[in-house]
Amino acid sequence: MDDPSVALPGGADPAERTRELRRAHAAFTREGLVEAPVRAVIARSWRRCARARVSPECAPRLELAGAELLSYREQHPLARVLPLFRDLVGAFAAHGEHLLAVCDARGSLLWVEGEPVTMRRAEGLGFVPGARWSETAMGTNAPGTAVAVGEPVQVFGAEHFSRRVHPWTCAAAPVRDPRTGRVLGAVDVTGGDWLAHPHSLAFVRAVARAAEAQLALLDPAPRAAADTLTALGRDEALLCADGREVRLGRRHSEIMALLAHHPEGLSGDELAIALYEDESVSPVTLRAEMSRLRGLLGSRAPLSRPYRPAAPLEADFTAVTRHLASGAVSAALARYPGPLLPASTAPGVVRLRRRIEDQARAAVIARADAGLLADWVCGPWGADDPEVWRALAAALPPGDRPAALARARSLDAELGGRSGDVPAPAGRPRTTPPSPRPPSLALPRPLPLPVAPPSRGRATYRQPARP
Repeated sequence: MDDPSVALPGGADPAERTRELRRAHAAFTREGLVEAPVRAVIARSWRRCARARVSPECAPRLELAGAELLSYREQHPLARVLPLFRDLVGAFAAHGEHLLAVCDARGSLLWVEGEPVTMRRAEGLGFVPGARWSETAMGTNAPGTAVAVGEPVQVFGAEHFSRRVHPWTCAAAPVRDPRTGRVLGAVDVTGGDWLAHPHSLAFVRAVARAAEAQLALLDPAPRAAADTLTALGRDEALLCADGREVRLGRRHSEIMALLAHHPEGLSGDELAIALYEDESVSPVTLRAEMSRLRGLLGSRAPLSRPYRPAAPLEADFTAVTRHLASGAVSAALARYPGPLLPASTAPGVVRLRRRIEDQARAAVIARADAGLLADWVCGPWGADDPEVWRALAAALPPGDRPAALARARSLDAELGGRSGDVPAPAGRPRTTPPSPRPPSLALPRPLPLPVAPPSRGRATYRQPARP
């Protein structure tokens, strides 16, 4: 059986596969149809590109240059393992007329090195240091897709979303901070068809692991305590920075939560899109908010170009998601006092809030532990969730089930959903009506949203009116 992570199966003719992929690419960009032989990892990436409205004729944008680029990459954590990349990949790239590239977690290229003729071709393409090659900027490509999915990726020819990149093949693997597991960027090899071989994918994966091992050796010294952001169950977050506690206003709470979730940084456009429901908001509005935040936080205010935390920032919701990812559901719920900034309507915060709640809810249902399920339905966010009530009934002894089942039936009747005694399978969508949103963001609606009193930061909760 062919390995789906490999772009060119053994024995496949590169020329014929190129023709097939170009036909499939044309069908997708014309009609939105995914045809054989497009691999699943590529099909998912193409769909993300389509949702992000990336054009198949897109060209890269240079974000950093000159002294600003030099300063940024000198401070980047991957600068410390650049000699290792050069030792392991440099000779391989030069010998095979390929390129070594390193990008940050946003898909911006930091270093591009290799054989001179190939370098000149890459420069004509815009594959140069300082250029943005994220999926949202350049569509499917190995370094951009690797940091988007957090997995090694190989992209062959017309699997690239941008037509101008169809003559190239690349393989990339993400590099993570060995202490936190956060993606720092990716190491990439770019060149000709030969890179579609399984060995190139295994090679960049091994190089990434070697880089992580070296980072672990280079960073044994204790670091200064991180700033902390408390934003779960609160409409106004608390920031503990440099030994002082600051209560943030609504908009500043949203900004710091988004930057805590994106420690690699966000451009002004990205942050504005995540903050404002009205896409026509002037950039001046965001700059004014950041100016006020600088006045409030001083040296701990976010840095710019891109906007990012000035110091390591640990948020309570990242601790919850780490516990969930490791299967520590009880520990996660112990640190979950309520939804993230529950009164916020900022699009980026709404998406993050729903993602965290849905992850926690799915983990609780999958664990099928009566105590955890009871804790969930006793919280205002779970009190009106019939699926969890059914899961609780299934986890209880037979004699204790009637009350939970009766509550589930009552909610079904009120919400117009399903009825019956059979517990819902884990991961099934809720029966509450979804909030209006684009198809690409269609997630279950959170239940119910907390309402904060005007005089305090912590939210109180109010049951929604019955239909």
